[in-house]
Formats: sequence, structure tokens, C-alpha cells
Amino acid sequence: MSSLHNPNNEEDSDEDIMFDPNEAAEEIVNDEDAAMDSGEEDGSNDIMQEIHIQNDSAAHFDQHKDSIFCIAQHPLYRNIVATGGSDGDGDDAPGIGYVFDATPEPSPVLPASYQSAPSEHVERKGLEKLFMLEGHKDSINALTFTLPKGDFLVSGGLDGKLRAYTAKSKQWKFVAEAQEVKEINWLIPCPNSIFQNTVALGANDGSVWVYTIDTSSDAPLQIIQSYFLHTESCTAGDWSADGKLLATVSEDGSLYVWDVFGEASAAGLTTAGGQTVVGLTSLDQRFAVEGGLFSVAIAPSGAFVVVGGAGGSIKVVGLPRLADASGSALAGRGGAGAAAKGKGGKQAGGKATGVSASAGQAGEILADLQAQGDGIETIAFAAPPSSLFAAGSVDGSIALFDSAYRFAVRRHIKEAHEEFSVVKLEFVKDKRGAHFLTSCGMDGVVRRWDTRGGTALANSGFVKEWKGHRGEGEGGGVLGFVQGSGERVVTAGDDGVSLVFETPIA
Repeated sequence: MSSLHNPNNEEDSDEDIMFDPNEAAEEIVNDEDAAMDSGEEDGSNDIMQEIHIQNDSAAHFDQHKDSIFCIAQHPLYRNIVATGGSDGDGDDAPGIGYVFDATPEPSPVLPASYQSAPSEHVERKGLEKLFMLEGHKDSINALTFTLPKGDFLVSGGLDGKLRAYTAKSKQWKFVAEAQEVKEINWLIPCPNSIFQNTVALGANDGSVWVYTIDTSSDAPLQIIQSYFLHTESCTAGDWSADGKLLATVSEDGSLYVWDVFGEASAAGLTTAGGQTVVGLTSLDQRFAVEGGLFSVAIAPSGAFVVVGGAGGSIKVVGLPRLADASGSALAGRGGAGAAAKGKGGKQAGGKATGVSASAGQAGEILADLQAQGDGIETIAFAAPPSSLFAAGSVDGSIALFDSAYRFAVRRHIKEAHEEFSVVKLEFVKDKRGAHFLTSCGMDGVVRRWDTRGGTALANSGFVKEWKGHRGEGEGGGVLGFVQGSGERVVTAGDDGVSLVFETPIA
């Protein structure tokens, strides 16, 4: 007897292999045919059940062999998308990434034979890669195009490597790599128009690094700044809209807002040591979040920063204002502050001539919010003149807050993604300027919400959803997305597939 029927591999007894003579003459009555998928109550025939998956996508990219951990979109050519993951599910699998054109191909004209038999399955061809990202020894964990023109694509890996690529005449080419840390957690591009092609990264050792890419140099990847005040993994970062300040948070519960280019230092607004304009840690009991901080976002106005952490805790912290009379960056006039900081030097204090700067409520905790019951994974702001920001939680809910009304809760969508974690949120405007919110979660679904309406609306504002990933605990959640102007959403799937959804906004 095989081990399939004898799982304990015990020796067969005579009783196991001999039939009762009375059984040989027994007639088995079969009243009716049984369906092939009608298994026992214990689910022994579950393998025969057919699984139906709804797929609303218009195109797909499926060349990854394992989960897609990150996704990035070209800032000018929104159809160009990059994805990153690993070359297989092994612990020692190297990192791999792809660049592809996410434009869906026109629907083919079906032959008459298909029209007469519409039940026949027609396999859709996957999108083709334009370029493959190689060279990482572990998974690619972060990707970004540089600003303002997307001159470079930068990848960060769990191997600690930072690698830069350029595309000239649509010919992608590796530029350079650097490694100063063991693992890179995130990458974000700097929007400062003076310091173009600059990116910041956070590492698992808590360090924060700022690089600029200059292909005219013998060392194209140049370190502008590095910071070492976080004592545990740096979990998230965000630039101010003008690219002058960088806010980062950590599992140790700390928030630091860095004066990367020296403007705050030149204006006399930095804290001791001249590196930060705000520094808060768990030693301040008003700011302490047991379990750490996981998300951060600076308001478009630059007036405050919002951080999210364990247990649904959200803190709002004031920031100083930095601008000269014309609204341009101090560094644009060759300010000594920016020059010295760019070379890694320390700034002398003192206020630069012509600079309008105010400490205001810098470092003050403006609000302590808690509408959700689990960790805050993502925070997003609507563009001005809207005063809304949204927070997505591990408990599957989305909360909308209004900064113009003392950060009141405008809406709490408790089952936005049911019991599955909300991974990313991003606002988008329709043609009339109304703000909509796109969300994705570990349920494998992309949803869109109408954020208009008054306080405590019973209506969630749900507009539409798009499915195609496995989700629902089956290893197919959505780990990220890009949406450009909102007309098309491209996803990074935990199931190793990137889906393209047509998501028109009225």
C-alpha cells in the first residue's frame, strides 16, 4: 500500500489487504451521477473546484518570477513604468527589474470563427520589456525616476546597492552604483529645481543619504549629505514641495526634518548641530508612539508634517517657512549655505540677506489624532486648494482629515479594503478640479473614492473598483501603484504581475 493511503508508513496487516467475502457479493446502488466537484465535507476534492478570478485590466506585464515590490513612473512620459523585485522566490535570488511601456495594445479584430463560438478562450499577450535592470544581489526594494525630467532611473536593493540608469534616444544604459548601507528601504526624488537629479534614501540601520547624479563626473553618484540620528530602521521619507526640507521617520519613533541644502541654517533656523529644523523622539512623551513610526508626508504648503505609526497614531508637527522675496531657492543665488552643505561642510549660523524665514510653530505638536485601530502605512495630501489629507491603516480603513478645521475627521471609511491592509493612497483631480482618492490593498483590489462631502458622511464616497490580482490572503495583494493624471493605474502585484487598468475620471 502506498504512503498516499497509509501516511504513517505502517506495515500492512492482513485486515488491510483482505476483503470480507460478503463484501464481494454486495451490490453498490448508484442512484444518480455525482458532480466532479462534489467532494467530501472535509474538502478532500477541493482540487477539482474551478477558481474564477475577475480581471478588469486592459493589459499586463508578467515577466517577474516573484513578487513585485516597487513601481515607478516617468514624470513626463507616463506610459513608461519601471518595476522591481527578485529573480525568483529563493532567499539568495538576485534582484531584477524591468522597464516597459504600459500602453495597452488595441483590441484585436476577432475572426468570424470566434464570433460563432464566443466561449473559446483567447490568451492575451503580455506587454514586452524595454529594458532589464540587473546587478543587484538581492531584491530590488525601491525605484524612482529623478526630477524634473526623469533623466535617470534609480534602483535600491536589499543588498544595499544604489544603481543609476539613463535613457538617451530610448537606449537605456547603466551609469553607476554605490553602496554605503546593508539594506535600502525607500527612495524618493528631490523636487528642488536647483538640485536636479537628486534622490534621498533610508536604510535599515536608520541612516539617511542624499545623492545627486552627474554623468560629467568621474563618480556620477555623488553623496550630498548623510545623517545618522535615527537609532533603528528608517521606514519612510518625504520632501517638502519645494525640495528644501526632507522629513524622515523611524521604527525608534523619531522624526527628523533635515536642512539638506543649508537654507534653514543660513537663516538661523536649525537646531543644535545645524542638521535639522525639527527633531522629535520618543523621549518626549507627547510625541512617543509605542511600536514606532511607519509613514510621513509634508503638507503642500510646507506648514506642517504628518507622521503615522503603530496603533493608528497620527501626529501633526509644525515646520518653519523658508523662502526669499521672489520665492526662489537661496541656493539659486549661490548662497554660501547651499554651497557648504553640498560639499558636506557645516554651516555658520546667521541670516542670509534677502531671505524671508520664520520659525513659526516649528517643532510644535499641532495635533494628536487617532481614528484608526492599527498601524498607519500610508499618508497622502490632496493638492491645494483642498485642505484634506488621508491615512491608510493596517486595519483596512481610510480616514480623511481636514487641516483647515483643526484636523477634524471628515470621513472614516472603515472597510475600505475590508480586513486587509491599505498599502498606498494617492489623490487625483478630475477635469473640474474635484479631488478623488485612489487606494490599493492586500486584498488585491484598486479602489477610487470621491472625497467631496461634509463631515461624518454615512456614504463612503466609493466610486469604482478594479480587480485582477489574487489577493484575499492568497499572496496577490497590491504592493503599490502609479496613476499619473488618474486615467490609467498600473499596479505592482505581490503575485508577480503588473496590471494596467483604464480608470477614466469624469
